[in-house]
Amino acid sequence: MSDTREYIIDQAYGLFLSRSYEAVSISEISKAIGLTKGALYHHFRNKEELFMAVIDKNIKIDELNFDPENITLLNYIELCQKKAKEIVSATFSNNPAYIPHNLLALFIDAFRHYPGFADRRENLIQSEIAKTKKVLDRAVERGEIREDINTSMMAEIFFTLNTGVARSLIHSNMNQKLAIKQLRSQFQELYKLMVKT
Repeated sequence: MSDTREYIIDQAYGLFLSRSYEAVSISEISKAIGLTKGALYHHFRNKEELFMAVIDKNIKIDELNFDPENITLLNYIELCQKKAKEIVSATFSNNPAYIPHNLLALFIDAFRHYPGFADRRENLIQSEIAKTKKVLDRAVERGEIREDINTSMMAEIFFTLNTGVARSLIHSNMNQKLAIKQLRSQFQELYKLMVKT
């Protein structure tokens, strides 16, 4: 990817973050980055394509990479925490336009103006919940956790805990380290409730 294209994406991110998709025009983007509209159109066909590039770079939607058949629940929890930390550092940036509520608005704009974003997000959620259920099922089989655990429900709870990090950062204006520490404590408490005594 060219440096100019990256520069455009980074500058547009600040604009979309500080205002909204609808409120930002190609003319404003052009003026803010010091390039002609023609130069912008050389890299992006339209505002929607630029917006999609901004979302792809700054709102991470990717799966945990692991084999659900061969991981202990404790190792899975550690992997979730590590991934949450990576996503938090990549998403909750030092961009001057970053304000937690602005990120939430940008996320909502992605659902409205990025074709396929909602479906990709929902597919990822269902895939992660299914893999988490497998991890929990194996943990029951290995005797790592109690047999009476409803693994389907618990898989949903795991996903909800992970998304709670964003809630802490956006609504409570908590700093990143504290949000990750809180997630770690929540997972530890949940694990203690599930483990065989």
